Amino acid sequence: MNVRQAVPSTVERRRPRMRIGIVSGGLGAYWEQFPQLRPQLETCVARVEKELRTLDADVVSAGFVSDPVEAAAAAQRLRREDCDLLVVHLTTYLTSSMVLPIAQRVGAPVLFIDLQPSARMDHATFGTGEWLVYCGQCPLPEVGNVMRRAGIEFRSVTGWLEQESAWRRIRDWVSATAVRARLRKARHGLMGHVYPGMLDVSTDLTTVSTTFGSHVEVLEFDDLRERVNAVTDLQVRDRIELAREVFEIDGSVVDEDFAWAARVSVGLDRLVEDFDLDTLAYYHRGLAEELHERLGAGMILGASLLTGQGIPAAGEYELRTSVAMLIAEVLGAGGSFTEIQALNYEDGVVEMGHDGPAHLAISSRRPLLRGLGVYHGKRGWGVSVEFDVAHGPVTLIGLAQDRDGSYSLVTSEGEVVPGPLLEIGNTTSRVDFGRDPGEWVDEWSSTGIGHHWALSIGARAGQVGRVASLLGLEHRHV
Repeated sequence: MNVRQAVPSTVERRRPRMRIGIVSGGLGAYWEQFPQLRPQLETCVARVEKELRTLDADVVSAGFVSDPVEAAAAAQRLRREDCDLLVVHLTTYLTSSMVLPIAQRVGAPVLFIDLQPSARMDHATFGTGEWLVYCGQCPLPEVGNVMRRAGIEFRSVTGWLEQESAWRRIRDWVSATAVRARLRKARHGLMGHVYPGMLDVSTDLTTVSTTFGSHVEVLEFDDLRERVNAVTDLQVRDRIELAREVFEIDGSVVDEDFAWAARVSVGLDRLVEDFDLDTLAYYHRGLAEELHERLGAGMILGASLLTGQGIPAAGEYELRTSVAMLIAEVLGAGGSFTEIQALNYEDGVVEMGHDGPAHLAISSRRPLLRGLGVYHGKRGWGVSVEFDVAHGPVTLIGLAQDRDGSYSLVTSEGEVVPGPLLEIGNTTSRVDFGRDPGEWVDEWSSTGIGHHWALSIGARAGQVGRVASLLGLEHRHV
């Protein structure tokens, strides 16, 4: 199953596109000396802006600046636009005094690009004016120095106008910007309470907002209860039919439990819509088979369907992991709730997965809905999702937290390989990290990661590193 293959939509989503601001510039002293220079540079600018507009973003251009006064005016305009990324296009030499006010005032991460017109100059025919069209990289070390002295993180892409590798790096930064943009406006649902004793899971909600700009909506299982109570029998039948389309239904599934999971699933959709949620983390311990215990136990079907639609849902109150799952989702990499299950030293693999909701799009086969008479470590019973992750490259993505409360993005790349797997209603995978699995666990655990993370498809560490840069976080890679 392709990671981008969506589960049939059950929730209406409308999210604003990210916004990229761009300003281009060169040294105004050149224009009178070389009258043909600026028109040539503006042709390159038009080509760059055209390419940026092909990406999934709204592009706001502040035009071409020639001196610090024009640069300050461009900065003021772009500041009003609330950009998610600022692209500063160095077309030829310019002074750092033209760049600094833009980087300081716009309030967005900055990417400097310099793309000369072709792979090389024609030395036999070029004069000074023609050479200056190729001089965009000349001020880059100057700009890098000033950014460091100003405390502004420096990022750049140097290349030539039609160089695919340069554009690939630019697109990678834009993809990372999409994550930052989503997190800035994300609404994370947190329902229930922390799993007792899981000290690593406990999360300061204020830190989520101050780090990402996100909002955390604190919910009660009562909010879900009332929406589940309003679900009709017809809606239950429709949701059962949808589940039969998406899942293979194992013979262990009890009809009554299936119907209850379907009812909870419809109620979950209404909860997500009513509170406009981008993620959901939940847990409820329950007692004596009362209603809230049954609600908590009935979440897996609906939470998996939501995750498959790009609305990550994580059990055990794992807010930081639901954020990591959203990062993976925006990168187009899936992102399924995961922990270590066991180590196989003979095969050199780490077995990992989790019970509860899963990202259906990373399954190697049609996911199975299995009936369980008991959920290990949790109260209740019902239906659970089971599959093995598609074989090939994968990346673990998680949020570590340090003593001072600050977050770091943590990654590790491996490969899911074939072999025997448990059949206990969990997602499972055998990940080969190319080293002794025990040594890998030791290093992974030393990063400050908790015992949950997102398992995503593909080699994504480079992308996550860019995301960390834009968010102002440390990136720790194992």
